[in-house]
Amino acid sequence: MDNSPSRWSDLALHPVRIRILRAVAGTRRTTRDLAAALPDVPQASLYRHLATLVRTGLIEVAEERRARGTTERVYVLPGQGVTPDAATLAAATREDHARWFTAFVSSLLSEFSRYLERDHLDFTADGVGYQQLVLHLSDAELARFAQDLSKLLLPLIQHEPAADRVPRLLATVLLPADLPHSPPTGLADGPDPTTKGPA
Repeated sequence: MDNSPSRWSDLALHPVRIRILRAVAGTRRTTRDLAAALPDVPQASLYRHLATLVRTGLIEVAEERRARGTTERVYVLPGQGVTPDAATLAAATREDHARWFTAFVSSLLSEFSRYLERDHLDFTADGVGYQQLVLHLSDAELARFAQDLSKLLLPLIQHEPAADRVPRLLATVLLPADLPHSPPTGLADGPDPTTKGPA
């Protein structure tokens, strides 16, 4: 069985499965809830994709309960609403991280989709933004960056809800970026061999 991290994204990147993951992100959904949320998806197709997501661990069954003489399942994203502690992270496999990250990205996709469904959008006034930056940092600089960011965020995290405060989602991802490929030896300072010279 292929347990490579790319397998999880391959499993998730199907139009119907993406919609299921969106529907479950940030909440708990029964099969009936999902059928109502995706009325254009044939029931047999919905059940098949849902079974695949559950079997591969991209969606979990939070509970089973009796309803109208049948067993009704309640679905959530894996680890939803839970930040793994140090011991859990230390024991996690690559497969665990791939599942958790897929759930994390699915949750972000869901939140952004909900935002785009608003009647009025104003990215500037709403403070919406997304970007990727590459930071060139030594280990010491990375540690200082993490400390400075924690100092900045800690007092904000402790804010209580208030009438003049809007809940704002801040998601962070930090990981090593691939190094740029160096040009082959002997070509770095010479002419581009694919460029034509004067005729």
